[in-house]
Amino acid sequence: MSILSGVSEFFGLDIGTTAIRLVELRGNGRVKALNKYAFIPIDSKIAISDAKADQQKLVQGLQDLLNQAHITTRNVAVGIASSRVFTTVVDIERLAPGEIAKTIMYQADSLIPTPVAESKLDWAVLGDSPKDKTKVEVLLTSVTNDFIEARLDMLESIGLNVIAFEPDGMALSRAVIPADTATPQMVLDIGNKSTDLVVSMNGAPRLVRSIPTGTEAIIKSASQNLNIDDNQARQFVFKFGLSQGKLEGQIYHAIIGTIDILMTEIEKSIKFFQARYPNSHIDRIIVSGGASALPEFPLYIANKFGLNIEIGNAWRNVSFPASRQNELLTVSSHFCVAAGLAEREE
Repeated sequence: MSILSGVSEFFGLDIGTTAIRLVELRGNGRVKALNKYAFIPIDSKIAISDAKADQQKLVQGLQDLLNQAHITTRNVAVGIASSRVFTTVVDIERLAPGEIAKTIMYQADSLIPTPVAESKLDWAVLGDSPKDKTKVEVLLTSVTNDFIEARLDMLESIGLNVIAFEPDGMALSRAVIPADTATPQMVLDIGNKSTDLVVSMNGAPRLVRSIPTGTEAIIKSASQNLNIDDNQARQFVFKFGLSQGKLEGQIYHAIIGTIDILMTEIEKSIKFFQARYPNSHIDRIIVSGGASALPEFPLYIANKFGLNIEIGNAWRNVSFPASRQNELLTVSSHFCVAAGLAEREE
């Protein structure tokens, strides 16, 4: 799942549940210049369907997006949704690199949820284990061969050359967390169907989770509790959010139960992280994705956990003309994965 050497031009492609997004950057070094960005909305049913007809619609959407953006390079780094990837941190005996590879393959059946023969594995040694100094900590990711091969076939069918597949959480962290940050940072990317949670420390993810609660569930709870249709519920949720002073707090009360399901999962993740790394404390939570725009939602998270909150900025490591600042910051929280993919180094 790693990049091929010698590829200088490529773009990042994020195939999400409600839109396909791409970002192309130019230049070298930590800060690269924005060359192109674009998105096209898609039906959320298409994105998660394996049916042939739906896959064809996805291909058509991709082609439309490439034409719209006038992309000239065929090289692409592609994100893999967290719901499709298994990611864990494991402790392995301190061995030579080749021996670590053998040990992981030997132990993989007990570490990943799918059969090793049907999975693609990738790993990186993070450093000393916080629990046992005789071991090293290894970040392990796996994804099924079927999914990767189907996606590869689909992208190659429109003439694209996939130089890397990368879990969304990795790309997300690269885009929104400053590269020189040693203290642990949590990133919450609240998408349509799920929330990606990543805790990163010293430039590497240490905890990656996909929580099956997103904006769709929040809107559904508003729709059901207020007895209104989904479109009206969406408008109300994005206009009033968690403000208790508007509409007599009706929206707040309609959605707070679902919001607190998400808060409970975040709390579990914080406790899990602190148990493994008792000497490290999460410094801040960076919120991105659609729900980061809900009024008073970031403030609610800040108060809940007593942590600093920041809105994720996809363009943190990207340069662009000052005249485009308003346009780009308006869409920033939706382009974090695509930008992170485009920022990959060879």
